[in-house]
Order: sequence, then structure tokens, then C-alpha cells
Amino acid sequence: MFTGIIETLGEVTALRNEDTNLHLSICANITPELKIDQSVAHNGVCLTVVAIKNDTYTVTAIDETLQKTNLRHLAVGDFVNLERAMIVGSRLDGHIVQGHVDQTGVCTQVEEKDGSWFFTFEYDETLNNHTIEKGSITIDGTSLTVVNSGKNTFSVAIIPYTYEHTRFNSYKVGTVVNLEFDVIGKYVAKLMAGR
Repeated sequence: MFTGIIETLGEVTALRNEDTNLHLSICANITPELKIDQSVAHNGVCLTVVAIKNDTYTVTAIDETLQKTNLRHLAVGDFVNLERAMIVGSRLDGHIVQGHVDQTGVCTQVEEKDGSWFFTFEYDETLNNHTIEKGSITIDGTSLTVVNSGKNTFSVAIIPYTYEHTRFNSYKVGTVVNLEFDVIGKYVAKLMAGR
């Protein structure tokens, strides 16, 4: 489980295909604190650390993960949002995030407004995911509050700190992002659909 509060950025230093799997090597300042078998969220995708060498660690994404997330678009030199699993007994500063991406979305608008930014995203509505005004959404692992919720679109407001310390400063129209919809909302929607 994660909170959606991004700890740091990691730089992709190597990508290696093995059959349908992709091994990603990441250089990050949290590497000395990691252990083999530890879960780390990469752009909101929970992956297991399989190797550590100096300031770089390696994780493996299987084909299903690559098909459902933006990890398949990564290149050497790209940055990813990183968060280690939450510690039981700590404050939950974001919201409950599983690290299981529901689908990708596409950035359709970026608007700077008096020191903050508004980003608008669209997603495939046929997958039956929903946002609600002032509800929670996770974008590339970042816990955010939804504004301007529509049928298959929503916006989020980004403060300068988040803009500077996450991948949001690289987003432009057309950027593909990972979306994890609020887990409580997903359960409610499933229960209501059965009535």
C-alpha cells in the first residue's frame, strides 16, 4: 500500500527486454535504503526490487503491466515518480493507493494560473472508471484531488512544490499517464452496479 505522496524522482539508466518482461534499472537517492523483494511504486506502478548495485536498483515489469501502464514508453534518461510502501503507524498524507494502475490517460490541456497549474486528462470511459468532484485520483503515483470531473475527463490543480518535485513539470498535451482511481469509489461503483 502507498499514500500517493511522491518521495523522489528516479532516473532510468537501463532498459533490458527478456522475453515479454522489461527490466528497468533506476538511479535514485533512496537506493541505499532499499532491500531485495521490497515494493516501490514507479509512476504509481508497484514493482519489486530484484537487484541493487551502488546507487542503482532494478525492477521487472511483466507484459500485462507494460500493456496497462505508461512504463512501456520509458526511455533511458527519463525520470519516474518514486514512493516506497507506507509504514503502518505513520500519517496517511495522501489517500489509500494500491499501486495497481487501472488504465492510462492522456493530458489534453496544461494551464498555468497565478503560480499554480491546471492539468486536464481524458481516459477511456469504456473501462468503467469514474472520478468525482473533490474525490481522489492517482496520476503517475501522485495523490491528487479531482476538479472539473466529467464523463471521461477531469482536471487537477498542481501547487509549485508538486510541480517541481514530480514528473508534472515534464507533462505536455499528449503525455500518457498512469491512472489509479480511488479504491473506495471502485468498490462503491461495483456494489451499485449489482443492484
